[in-house]
Amino acid sequence: MSLLHFRFKERRRTVRVAITIGLTVRWEAPSGDVFSVKSQSQSVSQGGGLCVLEEPILVGQAIQLVNENSGEAIEAKVVTVRKARDGKTYMGFEFLENSTNFWRMHFPAPGARPLRRAAHTKVLA
Repeated sequence: MSLLHFRFKERRRTVRVAITIGLTVRWEAPSGDVFSVKSQSQSVSQGGGLCVLEEPILVGQAIQLVNENSGEAIEAKVVTVRKARDGKTYMGFEFLENSTNFWRMHFPAPGARPLRRAAHTKVLA
């Protein structure tokens, strides 16, 4: 019998960070309705993020995001949509521009190992 490894190679281009940042999400639905919704990020990366919406949205939809902290706006597209049991929609998005610092934070280089603190040892008497 062989052993299975549950390790996998990270497929994301950059590291995800769980952080809450206020967002305004704007888009125009195929029906012509224009939405402007306040939301918060669940997790972010250098190239996009995940937020919660209560309105319906489609994969591939062009959106505009406004960072409530900086006031900066950026164009993005919806790449994943997942409905939760509570009726909310979790929307994954990616930026259309690669060289932006929309989140105003620095991300580790791809493939970087997490920093580890030195373990303190206790001396037993």
